[in-house]
Amino acid sequence: MPKAVKKPPTKTQIIATIAEATGLNKKDVGAVFDALDAEIKKNLGSRGPGAFTLPGLVKIVKIRKPAQAAKKGVPNPFKPGELMDVPAKPAKNVVKARPLKNLKEMVV
Repeated sequence: MPKAVKKPPTKTQIIATIAEATGLNKKDVGAVFDALDAEIKKNLGSRGPGAFTLPGLVKIVKIRKPAQAAKKGVPNPFKPGELMDVPAKPAKNVVKARPLKNLKEMVV
C-alpha cells in the first residue's frame, strides 16, 4: 500500500515522475506540457471554440458572464435590517472545469 502524501506535488516533481514512468527525459515531458498549455490556450482563446477536453479527465469550458447593473437598497446579508448598495459588475469570461467519469472514479 502506498504511503500517504502530505503535500501536492510541484510541477518539477510531476515532470520527473512522468519522465520516470514513460522512459522519456524531463525536457521532452516539459515540452509535452508546454504543447498542452498552448493547445488549451488556442481552444479557450477569443478565436477558439471555447471548450477543451482532456480525454477521460476533465472538460474545460469558457463561459461568458453578462454585465450586472448596480443595485440600490439591497438587504445586507451580514447585518439584518440594514440596506446597502451593490456596485455594477462588467461582463467577463469565466473558466469552469468539469471532471469526467474516469476522474470521478479515481477519487472514490
